Amino acid sequence: MTRELQIVNGSEVASHTGRWWSVVDPATGEAVGEVPWGDAGDANAAIDAAAAAWPGWARRNVFERGAMLERAAELIRERVEVYARRTAEESGKPLAQARAEWAGAPNYLRYAAEEARRLGGRWIPARAPGRRIDVTYQPLGVVGVITAWNFPIYNVNRAVASALAAGCCAVVRPSEYTPRTALDYARALHDAGLPPGVLNIVTGEAHAMGQAMLDDPRCRKIAFTGSTRVGRLLMEGAARTVTRLALELGGNAPVLIFPDAGDIEALARTAVMARHRNCGQVCISPQRFYVHASIHERFVAAMAAAIRAEVVGPGLDPASTVGPLIHEAQRARVDDIVQRSLAAGAVPVVGGHPLPGPGYFYAPTLLRDVPADAPILHEEVFGPVTPVQSFETTEEALALANATEYGLAAYLWTADLGTAMRVSEQLEFGLVGVNDWYPVTAEAPFGGFKQSGLGRESGLEGVHEYVEVKTRYFGGLA
Repeated sequence: MTRELQIVNGSEVASHTGRWWSVVDPATGEAVGEVPWGDAGDANAAIDAAAAAWPGWARRNVFERGAMLERAAELIRERVEVYARRTAEESGKPLAQARAEWAGAPNYLRYAAEEARRLGGRWIPARAPGRRIDVTYQPLGVVGVITAWNFPIYNVNRAVASALAAGCCAVVRPSEYTPRTALDYARALHDAGLPPGVLNIVTGEAHAMGQAMLDDPRCRKIAFTGSTRVGRLLMEGAARTVTRLALELGGNAPVLIFPDAGDIEALARTAVMARHRNCGQVCISPQRFYVHASIHERFVAAMAAAIRAEVVGPGLDPASTVGPLIHEAQRARVDDIVQRSLAAGAVPVVGGHPLPGPGYFYAPTLLRDVPADAPILHEEVFGPVTPVQSFETTEEALALANATEYGLAAYLWTADLGTAMRVSEQLEFGLVGVNDWYPVTAEAPFGGFKQSGLGRESGLEGVHEYVEVKTRYFGGLA
C-alpha cells in the first residue's frame, strides 16, 4: 500500500496536519493506498499558490493555454489503461466504464481549449457621436472545485478544463473516496507543462476546505458536485461573501416509454445497461420508469430478464457488469429506500437485498406496482434499483415525471416526432434524452433545473462560467 501526496504549487506535499486517509477498494473493503487528510490550512496554502500563479497564467494568450491543454489530452490518451485501473480500484466501477470515463477526458480539454479561442468579445454600435463601446471577457481568477466520487475524472475535468482554458487557476478538493484519480489528472497536466500553482489538488476534510474557499475573497467561484443538502449550505455561505457558485446537485430522472417505442426487449436491455452504469450511482441515471399500459407487462418481463443476466462483481473482473456501491453507508441507504418502498406496497420482481461480502454489493433490483408515495419515486436512490409504473395518457405521464424537486435529466422513447417535440418541451429538466440514454458530451452544456443546481458545465456555456464580462466605453472619438 502506497502513500500519495497532495499537489500544491507544482510540488507533491503532505498535509501540515500529519494525518492520513485510507483509500478503500469498495469491492473488497480493503485499503489500497493512503492520501493526506488535510484541513483549511492545506486549502489556504493551495489558494495562495493559485493566487500567485494567476496573473501569469491569465496573461498567457489563449493559444498558449490551449496548446498546453491539448498536450495534456494526448498524455491522458496514452495513459488511459493505467489510470483506468486505478479509478476502477478506488471507485468500484467496472474497468470498461472507468476506461470510457478516462478516454472521454481529452475531449473536454480539447473542446475547452477551442472554445476559449473564440472568446473574442464584440463591438456595440453607439447612439452618441464619438463614442465606441466594446465587450471583452476576462478570467475570473482563482476557482475552487469540490467534486463527488461517482465520476472522479469527469467531475474534476469538466470544471478544470473550462476554468484553465479561460485563464483561471484552480484548487481542487476531490472526494476522499476517489482522490488518486484527481492526482493522476493533475500529474498529466503538469507533465504537459502546466506552470506551478495553476492546478492544485488538496485532500482532506470537505467542510473545512470548502469553508476556506468561501472565506477567501481571492477564490472567486466554487464549482461543486454533490448533494442538494450540501449545495444549500454552500449557497448560504456564498451569500455572505458573494462567491459565485456552480452547483451540480441531485437528480431523480424519469423515463417515459410510449407504445411506439420500438423493439421493447432491446429497449429494456439498453435501459438496464443505462440504469446500472456505475451501479446506478449516476446523477443523470434513468431512475423512475413510466411505461404505457399497452406495453407495460412486456417491458417489465424484458427488464427482469435483462437484470437477471447481469454479472455482479469487482470492477477489475472483466466479467463484471455491475460493481459495488462506494461504501457500506451507501449500501445501507439504498436498502433502506428499498425496504420502505416494499413496506409501502411496491412488488419485488428481482433482487431487493444486499449481497454478502466482502465488498459493498447490492442485488440489482426491479420493483413494480409502486405506489405514488413510495420513497423509491421521490428520493435519489444512487443504486441499482429500478421502479416501474404504467400510465395511460401523455398528460398523466408528464405529471408523474415532473412531480419532483429535481430537474437534472429526463428521458423519453417514441417513434413519433410530434410526441418527442411536445413532451420534451414540457419536461422540467435541464437535460432531455430523446431515444438516447446518454445526454452528455463535451460540446454541450450540462446542468439542471429546480433543485438540481445552478449554472452549466461544458460547452460554450461552461467556458463562459469562468469569465467576467467587461464593457468599455470610449468617448471623444469624433
